[in-house]
Amino acid sequence: MPPDTTILAGVSAAGGVHCETTTLGVLLRHAGLDLSEPMLFGLGAGLSFVYWDSARQALPFLGGRVKPFALTRNLARRLGIGLRVAETTSARKAWEQVRSSIDDGVPVGLQLDSHDLEYFGSRVHFAGHVVALYGYDAARAHLVDTAQQGGAVSTSLESLARARAARGPMSARHRSFTVEVPPDVDGGRLASAIVPALSACAEDFLAPPIANLGGRGIRTAARRVPSWFDRVDDPGRDLPAIATMMERAGTGGALFRTLYRDFLTECRGLLDGEPGADLVERARDHFAEAARLWTSVAGLVEEAGTTGSPAPLAAASRLLEDIATIETSAMTTLRSLTDSPAR
Repeated sequence: MPPDTTILAGVSAAGGVHCETTTLGVLLRHAGLDLSEPMLFGLGAGLSFVYWDSARQALPFLGGRVKPFALTRNLARRLGIGLRVAETTSARKAWEQVRSSIDDGVPVGLQLDSHDLEYFGSRVHFAGHVVALYGYDAARAHLVDTAQQGGAVSTSLESLARARAARGPMSARHRSFTVEVPPDVDGGRLASAIVPALSACAEDFLAPPIANLGGRGIRTAARRVPSWFDRVDDPGRDLPAIATMMERAGTGGALFRTLYRDFLTECRGLLDGEPGADLVERARDHFAEAARLWTSVAGLVEEAGTTGSPAPLAAASRLLEDIATIETSAMTTLRSLTDSPAR
Protein backbone atom coordinates (compact mmCIF):
# COMPACT_ATOMS: atom_id res chain seq x y z
CA MET A 1 0.00 0.00 0.00
CA PRO A 2 1.47 3.42 -0.96
CA PRO A 3 2.55 5.83 1.77
CA ASP A 4 -0.10 8.16 3.19
CA THR A 5 -2.77 5.55 2.51
CA THR A 6 -5.33 4.44 5.07
CA ILE A 7 -7.96 1.92 3.95
CA LEU A 8 -10.15 0.35 6.64
CA ALA A 9 -10.23 -3.42 6.58
CA GLY A 10 -13.44 -5.39 6.88
CA VAL A 11 -15.74 -2.70 5.49
CA SER A 12 -18.69 -4.05 3.53
CA ALA A 13 -18.52 -2.33 0.17
CA ALA A 14 -21.69 -3.79 -1.34
CA GLY A 15 -23.86 -0.88 -2.39
CA GLY A 16 -27.61 -0.87 -1.90
CA VAL A 17 -30.38 0.77 -3.90
CA HIS A 18 -30.60 4.04 -1.93
CA CYS A 19 -27.71 6.27 -0.87
CA GLU A 20 -28.62 6.99 2.76
CA THR A 21 -29.53 3.41 3.64
CA THR A 22 -26.44 2.17 1.79
CA THR A 23 -24.28 4.43 3.95
CA LEU A 24 -26.08 3.49 7.15
CA GLY A 25 -25.61 -0.17 6.32
CA VAL A 26 -21.85 0.29 5.87
CA LEU A 27 -21.43 2.19 9.13
CA LEU A 28 -23.69 -0.05 11.23
CA ARG A 29 -22.26 -3.33 9.94
CA HIS A 30 -18.77 -2.11 10.76
CA ALA A 31 -20.05 -1.30 14.26
CA GLY A 32 -21.58 -4.77 14.64
CA LEU A 33 -25.24 -4.32 13.64
CA ASP A 34 -26.31 -5.94 10.37
CA LEU A 35 -29.80 -4.96 9.20
CA SER A 36 -31.32 -5.30 5.75
CA GLU A 37 -31.69 -2.18 3.64
CA PRO A 38 -35.52 -2.30 3.76
CA MET A 39 -35.35 -2.58 7.57
CA LEU A 40 -33.06 0.45 7.78
CA PHE A 41 -35.40 2.40 5.54
CA GLY A 42 -38.52 1.42 7.45
CA LEU A 43 -37.21 1.82 10.99
CA GLY A 44 -36.01 5.25 9.91
CA ALA A 45 -39.60 6.06 8.85
CA GLY A 46 -38.15 6.92 5.47
CA LEU A 47 -41.26 6.72 3.33
CA SER A 48 -43.09 9.93 2.43
CA PHE A 49 -44.26 11.88 -0.59
CA VAL A 50 -43.63 15.42 -1.76
CA TYR A 51 -44.75 17.23 -4.88
CA TRP A 52 -42.81 20.42 -5.48
CA ASP A 53 -42.84 22.88 -8.34
CA SER A 54 -41.79 26.51 -8.56
CA ALA A 55 -40.73 29.01 -11.19
CA ARG A 56 -37.09 28.46 -10.20
CA GLN A 57 -37.24 24.74 -11.03
CA ALA A 58 -36.53 23.37 -14.48
CA LEU A 59 -38.77 20.36 -13.77
CA PRO A 60 -41.52 19.45 -11.32
CA PHE A 61 -40.23 17.22 -8.52
CA LEU A 62 -41.86 14.09 -7.11
CA GLY A 63 -40.11 12.73 -4.03
CA GLY A 64 -40.91 9.53 -2.18
CA ARG A 65 -38.93 9.85 1.04
CA VAL A 66 -38.33 12.14 4.00
CA LYS A 67 -35.77 14.91 3.71
CA PRO A 68 -32.07 13.97 3.71
CA PHE A 69 -30.65 12.82 7.06
CA ALA A 70 -34.05 12.67 8.77
CA LEU A 71 -34.05 8.92 8.16
CA THR A 72 -30.65 8.56 9.87
CA ARG A 73 -31.72 10.59 12.89
CA ASN A 74 -34.99 8.66 13.17
CA LEU A 75 -33.24 5.30 13.07
CA ALA A 76 -30.60 6.26 15.62
CA ARG A 77 -33.19 7.59 18.04
CA ARG A 78 -35.47 4.58 17.66
CA LEU A 79 -32.75 1.98 18.23
CA GLY A 80 -30.71 3.93 20.77
CA ILE A 81 -27.70 4.13 18.44
CA GLY A 82 -25.08 6.76 19.19
CA LEU A 83 -24.96 9.29 16.35
CA ARG A 84 -22.13 11.82 16.25
CA VAL A 85 -22.68 14.58 13.70
CA ALA A 86 -20.17 17.26 12.71
CA GLU A 87 -20.80 20.34 10.57
CA THR A 88 -18.50 23.25 9.81
CA THR A 89 -18.01 26.04 7.30
CA SER A 90 -14.28 25.27 7.11
CA ALA A 91 -13.24 22.84 4.38
CA ARG A 92 -9.91 22.25 6.13
CA LYS A 93 -11.55 21.43 9.45
CA ALA A 94 -14.13 19.26 7.70
CA TRP A 95 -11.41 17.10 6.14
CA GLU A 96 -9.44 16.87 9.38
CA GLN A 97 -12.56 15.61 11.16
CA VAL A 98 -13.19 12.76 8.74
CA ARG A 99 -9.52 11.87 8.27
CA SER A 100 -9.13 11.58 12.04
CA SER A 101 -12.08 9.22 12.19
CA ILE A 102 -10.65 6.99 9.45
CA ASP A 103 -7.28 6.99 11.22
CA ASP A 104 -9.12 5.79 14.34
CA GLY A 105 -10.65 2.91 12.37
CA VAL A 106 -14.17 4.31 12.05
CA PRO A 107 -15.89 4.79 8.65
CA VAL A 108 -17.72 8.09 8.15
CA GLY A 109 -20.95 9.09 6.47
CA LEU A 110 -20.83 12.24 4.32
CA GLN A 111 -23.66 14.36 2.94
CA LEU A 112 -22.63 16.13 -0.26
CA ASP A 113 -23.57 17.12 -3.81
CA SER A 114 -23.33 14.16 -6.17
CA HIS A 115 -22.66 16.50 -9.12
CA ASP A 116 -18.97 16.79 -8.22
CA LEU A 117 -18.21 13.11 -7.64
CA GLU A 118 -16.06 11.95 -10.54
CA TYR A 119 -17.55 8.46 -10.77
CA PHE A 120 -21.18 9.56 -10.59
CA GLY A 121 -23.28 8.60 -13.59
CA SER A 122 -25.49 11.70 -13.76
CA ARG A 123 -24.21 15.27 -13.83
CA VAL A 124 -27.06 16.89 -11.95
CA HIS A 125 -26.90 18.81 -8.70
CA PHE A 126 -28.25 16.90 -5.71
CA ALA A 127 -26.85 18.09 -2.40
CA GLY A 128 -28.79 15.51 -0.39
CA HIS A 129 -26.60 12.62 -1.54
CA VAL A 130 -24.94 10.47 1.15
CA VAL A 131 -21.88 8.22 0.88
CA ALA A 132 -19.64 6.27 3.26
CA LEU A 133 -15.93 7.15 3.41
CA TYR A 134 -13.75 4.18 4.38
CA GLY A 135 -10.28 5.25 3.27
CA TYR A 136 -8.03 7.81 1.64
CA ASP A 137 -4.61 8.26 0.13
CA ALA A 138 -2.61 11.29 -0.97
CA ALA A 139 -4.87 11.94 -3.97
CA ARG A 140 -8.16 10.09 -3.60
CA ALA A 141 -11.02 9.32 -1.23
CA HIS A 142 -12.37 5.77 -1.14
CA LEU A 143 -16.14 5.60 -0.81
CA VAL A 144 -19.11 3.26 -0.82
CA ASP A 145 -22.07 4.45 -2.88
CA THR A 146 -25.12 2.63 -4.23
CA ALA A 147 -24.74 -0.44 -6.42
CA GLN A 148 -26.01 1.63 -9.33
CA GLN A 149 -23.05 3.99 -8.92
CA GLY A 150 -20.52 1.19 -8.53
CA GLY A 151 -20.48 0.22 -4.84
CA ALA A 152 -16.84 0.64 -3.85
CA VAL A 153 -15.66 3.74 -5.75
CA SER A 154 -13.17 6.58 -5.46
CA THR A 155 -12.97 10.25 -6.30
CA SER A 156 -10.22 12.84 -6.06
CA LEU A 157 -9.81 14.70 -2.79
CA GLU A 158 -10.40 17.94 -4.70
CA SER A 159 -13.72 16.74 -6.11
CA LEU A 160 -14.78 15.49 -2.68
CA ALA A 161 -14.02 18.88 -1.17
CA ARG A 162 -16.14 20.61 -3.83
CA ALA A 163 -19.01 18.18 -3.29
CA ARG A 164 -18.96 18.71 0.48
CA ALA A 165 -18.83 22.50 0.15
CA ALA A 166 -21.88 22.71 -2.14
CA ARG A 167 -24.67 25.10 -1.28
CA GLY A 168 -28.29 25.23 -2.35
CA PRO A 169 -31.38 23.08 -1.80
CA MET A 170 -30.89 20.17 0.65
CA SER A 171 -27.23 21.06 1.28
CA ALA A 172 -25.49 20.81 4.65
CA ARG A 173 -22.31 22.44 5.99
CA HIS A 174 -19.73 19.71 5.29
CA ARG A 175 -21.90 17.30 7.28
CA SER A 176 -20.23 14.09 8.44
CA PHE A 177 -21.41 11.48 10.90
CA THR A 178 -20.38 8.28 12.66
CA VAL A 179 -22.37 5.71 14.62
CA GLU A 180 -21.83 3.72 17.79
CA VAL A 181 -23.95 0.64 18.50
CA PRO A 182 -24.54 -0.10 22.21
CA PRO A 183 -24.37 -3.75 23.29
CA ASP A 184 -28.08 -3.92 24.16
CA VAL A 185 -29.28 -3.39 20.57
CA ASP A 186 -30.53 -6.91 19.95
CA GLY A 187 -33.49 -8.68 18.41
CA GLY A 188 -35.78 -7.59 21.21
CA ARG A 189 -34.92 -3.92 20.75
CA LEU A 190 -35.43 -4.28 17.02
CA ALA A 191 -38.86 -5.92 17.38
CA SER A 192 -40.04 -3.32 19.87
CA ALA A 193 -39.08 -0.51 17.46
CA ILE A 194 -41.22 -1.76 14.59
CA VAL A 195 -44.68 -0.59 15.66
CA PRO A 196 -43.53 2.93 16.71
CA ALA A 197 -41.72 3.31 13.37
CA LEU A 198 -44.77 2.19 11.40
CA SER A 199 -47.21 4.39 13.29
CA ALA A 200 -44.96 7.47 13.16
CA CYS A 201 -44.50 7.15 9.40
CA ALA A 202 -48.24 6.63 8.95
CA GLU A 203 -49.17 9.65 11.05
CA ASP A 204 -46.88 11.95 9.07
CA PHE A 205 -48.27 10.63 5.79
CA LEU A 206 -51.90 10.98 6.84
CA ALA A 207 -51.66 14.40 8.51
CA PRO A 208 -49.16 16.50 6.53
CA PRO A 209 -48.87 20.22 7.31
CA ILE A 210 -49.35 21.29 3.68
CA ALA A 211 -51.15 19.91 0.62
CA ASN A 212 -47.91 19.04 -1.20
CA LEU A 213 -46.94 16.30 1.26
CA GLY A 214 -48.12 12.80 2.13
CA GLY A 215 -51.39 11.46 0.83
CA ARG A 216 -52.62 14.97 0.13
CA GLY A 217 -49.50 15.55 -1.94
CA ILE A 218 -50.21 12.55 -4.17
CA ARG A 219 -53.65 13.99 -4.97
CA THR A 220 -52.01 17.37 -5.64
CA ALA A 221 -49.67 15.64 -8.09
CA ALA A 222 -52.65 13.91 -9.73
CA ARG A 223 -54.18 17.32 -10.47
CA ARG A 224 -50.92 18.81 -11.78
CA VAL A 225 -49.47 16.00 -13.89
CA PRO A 226 -51.80 16.53 -16.91
CA SER A 227 -50.32 20.04 -17.31
CA TRP A 228 -46.72 18.82 -17.48
CA PHE A 229 -46.63 18.62 -21.25
CA ASP A 230 -46.93 22.41 -21.43
CA ARG A 231 -45.02 22.99 -18.19
CA VAL A 232 -41.64 21.63 -19.35
CA ASP A 233 -39.41 23.16 -22.04
CA ASP A 234 -38.79 19.97 -23.99
CA PRO A 235 -41.25 17.11 -23.32
CA GLY A 236 -39.17 14.63 -25.29
CA ARG A 237 -36.20 15.28 -23.01
CA ASP A 238 -37.77 16.38 -19.73
CA LEU A 239 -40.62 13.91 -19.20
CA PRO A 240 -38.35 10.84 -19.53
CA ALA A 241 -35.96 12.57 -17.11
CA ILE A 242 -38.76 12.89 -14.54
CA ALA A 243 -39.64 9.22 -15.04
CA THR A 244 -36.01 8.24 -14.50
CA MET A 245 -35.88 10.20 -11.24
CA MET A 246 -38.98 8.34 -10.04
CA GLU A 247 -37.97 4.84 -11.01
CA ARG A 248 -34.21 4.56 -11.32
CA ALA A 249 -32.48 7.43 -9.50
CA GLY A 250 -31.68 5.71 -6.21
CA THR A 251 -35.29 5.07 -5.21
CA GLY A 252 -35.13 1.29 -5.34
CA GLY A 253 -37.96 1.42 -7.87
CA ALA A 254 -41.51 2.74 -7.61
CA LEU A 255 -40.49 5.90 -5.73
CA PHE A 256 -39.25 3.93 -2.67
CA ARG A 257 -42.47 1.89 -2.43
CA THR A 258 -40.63 -1.33 -3.28
CA LEU A 259 -38.29 -0.76 -0.33
CA TYR A 260 -41.22 -0.11 2.01
CA ARG A 261 -43.10 -3.18 0.73
CA ASP A 262 -40.05 -5.31 1.52
CA PHE A 263 -39.76 -3.69 4.96
CA LEU A 264 -43.37 -4.61 5.72
CA THR A 265 -42.73 -8.17 4.51
CA GLU A 266 -39.83 -8.46 6.95
CA CYS A 267 -41.90 -6.93 9.75
CA ARG A 268 -44.68 -9.44 9.12
CA GLY A 269 -42.25 -12.25 9.85
CA LEU A 270 -40.89 -10.62 13.00
CA LEU A 271 -44.40 -10.00 14.35
CA ASP A 272 -45.69 -13.48 13.54
CA GLY A 273 -48.22 -14.63 16.11
CA GLU A 274 -48.97 -11.16 17.45
CA PRO A 275 -52.28 -9.34 16.85
CA GLY A 276 -50.64 -6.65 14.74
CA ALA A 277 -49.17 -9.12 12.24
CA ASP A 278 -52.33 -9.33 10.13
CA LEU A 279 -52.57 -5.54 9.94
CA VAL A 280 -48.98 -5.34 8.72
CA GLU A 281 -49.69 -8.01 6.12
CA ARG A 282 -52.72 -6.07 4.89
CA ALA A 283 -50.65 -2.88 4.57
CA ARG A 284 -47.89 -4.83 2.82
CA ASP A 285 -50.34 -6.02 0.19
CA HIS A 286 -51.51 -2.43 -0.34
CA PHE A 287 -47.96 -1.20 -0.84
CA ALA A 288 -47.21 -4.05 -3.23
CA GLU A 289 -50.09 -2.79 -5.38
CA ALA A 290 -49.01 0.84 -4.95
CA ALA A 291 -45.47 -0.05 -6.05
CA ARG A 292 -46.81 -1.64 -9.23
CA LEU A 293 -48.88 1.45 -9.97
CA TRP A 294 -46.00 3.86 -9.31
CA THR A 295 -43.92 2.00 -11.87
CA SER A 296 -46.82 2.32 -14.31
CA VAL A 297 -47.04 6.07 -13.63
CA ALA A 298 -43.34 6.48 -14.41
CA GLY A 299 -43.84 4.51 -17.62
CA LEU A 300 -46.74 6.73 -18.68
CA VAL A 301 -44.77 9.91 -17.98
CA GLU A 302 -41.92 8.56 -20.11
CA GLU A 303 -44.36 7.52 -22.84
CA ALA A 304 -45.79 11.06 -23.01
CA GLY A 305 -42.30 12.34 -23.73
CA THR A 306 -41.23 9.71 -26.22
CA THR A 307 -44.49 9.74 -28.21
CA GLY A 308 -45.07 13.51 -28.09
CA SER A 309 -48.61 12.95 -26.85
CA PRO A 310 -50.03 14.37 -23.60
CA ALA A 311 -52.64 11.59 -23.38
CA PRO A 312 -50.51 9.27 -21.17
CA LEU A 313 -50.30 12.05 -18.58
CA ALA A 314 -54.07 11.93 -18.15
CA ALA A 315 -53.80 8.19 -17.54
CA ALA A 316 -50.99 8.80 -15.05
CA SER A 317 -53.21 11.27 -13.22
CA ARG A 318 -55.93 8.66 -12.79
CA LEU A 319 -53.43 6.14 -11.46
CA LEU A 320 -52.14 8.69 -8.96
CA GLU A 321 -55.66 9.09 -7.58
CA ASP A 322 -55.81 5.31 -7.19
CA ILE A 323 -52.41 5.31 -5.47
CA ALA A 324 -53.52 8.01 -3.05
CA THR A 325 -56.51 5.90 -2.06
CA ILE A 326 -54.46 2.71 -1.69
CA GLU A 327 -51.66 4.29 0.32
CA THR A 328 -54.07 6.20 2.55
CA SER A 329 -55.80 2.92 3.35
CA ALA A 330 -52.45 1.24 4.06
CA MET A 331 -51.26 4.03 6.33
CA THR A 332 -54.60 4.15 8.17
CA THR A 333 -54.14 0.45 8.87
CA LEU A 334 -50.59 0.98 10.14
CA ARG A 335 -51.60 3.90 12.32
CA SER A 336 -54.14 1.64 14.02
CA LEU A 337 -51.30 -0.59 15.26
CA THR A 338 -50.94 1.66 18.28
CA ASP A 339 -54.38 0.43 19.39
CA SER A 340 -53.29 -3.22 19.15
CA PRO A 341 -52.77 -5.11 22.43
CA ALA A 342 -49.58 -6.54 20.96
CA ARG A 343 -47.45 -3.78 22.49
